[in-house]
Amino acid sequence: MDFSDELLDRPEPSALLYPDGVVRSLNNAMATALGRRIEQCVGRQIGELVPASQSSVVRRIVAHANEQQLAMRVLELPRPGRVSMVTLVEARSTTAAGGERLVWVHSLSMHNDLGSLLIPFRMSAKSAGLGLCVYLPAVEHIEWLGGAPAVGALFPEASVSLPWVVRHLHPDDWGALRQLLGSDNPEHPWTGLRFKDERGDWHHLACQTRRIQLGYDGPEQVFGTIRDDTGQEERRKKMLAALGAERHRAHEIAVFSSALIRAATEQQVQQVVLTRLAATFGGTGAAFVLVDNENLVVSFDAGLPMWDVGALNREFLDDQRPLAQVIRTGEPQFFADHEELLRRWPHGDAASLPWPGPGAAVSITPLGSTGERPLGAWVVTYDSGHRPSPDESALMTTLAELAGQALGRIRLQQARLELAAAVQRSMLPTLPESLPGLEIAARYQPCRSGLDIGGDWYDAFLMPDGAVSLEIGDVQGHDVDAAACMGQVRGAMRAIAAREPDPGTVLTHTNQLLVAMDVPRFASCTMLHIDPRTGQVTGTSAGHVPLLCAHADGSHDVYHLPGGPLLGVLPDADYPQDTFMLDKDTALVMVTDGVVEGPELVLDVGLERTGTLAAGALHDGLSAEETADRILDAATELNHRDDLAVLVVRRT
Repeated sequence: MDFSDELLDRPEPSALLYPDGVVRSLNNAMATALGRRIEQCVGRQIGELVPASQSSVVRRIVAHANEQQLAMRVLELPRPGRVSMVTLVEARSTTAAGGERLVWVHSLSMHNDLGSLLIPFRMSAKSAGLGLCVYLPAVEHIEWLGGAPAVGALFPEASVSLPWVVRHLHPDDWGALRQLLGSDNPEHPWTGLRFKDERGDWHHLACQTRRIQLGYDGPEQVFGTIRDDTGQEERRKKMLAALGAERHRAHEIAVFSSALIRAATEQQVQQVVLTRLAATFGGTGAAFVLVDNENLVVSFDAGLPMWDVGALNREFLDDQRPLAQVIRTGEPQFFADHEELLRRWPHGDAASLPWPGPGAAVSITPLGSTGERPLGAWVVTYDSGHRPSPDESALMTTLAELAGQALGRIRLQQARLELAAAVQRSMLPTLPESLPGLEIAARYQPCRSGLDIGGDWYDAFLMPDGAVSLEIGDVQGHDVDAAACMGQVRGAMRAIAAREPDPGTVLTHTNQLLVAMDVPRFASCTMLHIDPRTGQVTGTSAGHVPLLCAHADGSHDVYHLPGGPLLGVLPDADYPQDTFMLDKDTALVMVTDGVVEGPELVLDVGLERTGTLAAGALHDGLSAEETADRILDAATELNHRDDLAVLVVRRT
């Protein structure tokens, strides 16, 4: 037998390598340690057969052996399906028969000094800030092996009993400790444990256990590494708290912005600011200042009980004081305390300014302007020591500008609404005050999706023969153009009716006029001619909704008048008419389609509903005015999206 082959005839893992590290031969123990079969190892580089973390170490000890130097190194060899083996490996040069140079690599028995195998692990643990320990199940003790001194200081002695450890753990973590120590897995993942030291301070520990065989013929033991994450946990908690606060603030800002955008009145803008401003920016109180005819009108939230509201409400826009100057110049100001105000604002007026309290800080932010006119500002007060960051100040300025835009939009819309209301009032007729034998009432409400102006109309006027002419109609659209066209139609019908009393003739001539004028709108209309002495009614319709007739006994009828197409569509259209009698204590109800039709209401159901309301009002003894109110209120409750017009005439 070659002497070199005798080197493999040993119980410990052994292998013979060529000088370049290629495996020439190995024994079963070495193949087992490498987790492979012998034939899978022969002819391969030894560095390829060990874990990547150990490859360079193996190459170095082979290189040392080639230089006739003895080399030793502790290696950890993970074995598939089994626990890792930690062993001391020696490499030395040897010669085979025929003078061939080889490197003999083999494990050394460590029965007498197993602790030396842990030296590299202790050094690595210390450099990584970890503690190293071993669990001894036979005596239920945990023995400290070394590593980071700060971790070792958590234990009063080098060896502590398992019951002592359990007493110092949070009860909710006892199960996690049992899994760490009793698991059959070769390696257990990092597990968090809450540990209370001898002084009563809680530590957040991260622990990991591994089952390792010490030496090729040594025992399996459970080793643990411990990391104290208390500081990291505190930083994580602070970070999470800061993140949560930032998310909450972002949510508050989003809600604040959305509320400003949705605000439809100045009062709503004021409400949004006074309820949300201080909370959003961590303040103790807030004030909202608006310019009104060169006066400053101030409103406060409950966080400013010490402020002199009366004094601030007596300020003017041209005052030489910080609040007025911020509004005039559009430049925000921040004062850390009252002394800073006096230092930066040496004017005598500033000394008498109300201040929210000793040590309080104040920021003033302008709301922007509408054209050349400033709108106002808002004020936020803080407890002492608070100074907004640049980002916070920029965000406050942005939100203040958004509030200013909301105010500008609201005021512009209000001006438009006031103009529209004036136009509408000028177009709606004045009903005759006294009509012997008749009681007349009318109601009008424009569509709420735009300006308060629309194309529905009504009219009632005395004829030269003593009769009363009534009309109600609807011009296509809900805007100024529709209102203008409505005015043209109503004016034309009045002018024609002065010469031609028959409703059919009036509608015929009105249609011809609209077609000739090439008006880009069409209109529906119902026109009645009533003789209050006899109750005779003559009427016709141009594509309008049917007429309703309500009786004092609570019943009602739907009356379909004869007629023709919509006005302004066909040039040669005729409008036949019909004559019927209106009894005493009976009312005719004329409405536009917005009253009896809607998103959830079809025409037939709407007519029946309105007729029932009118008849009920008549049965209850209500006047024509009260009847018209009841009909309009009921239509409004249905959230109709069209103009609404009601004309009620009752024969008394």
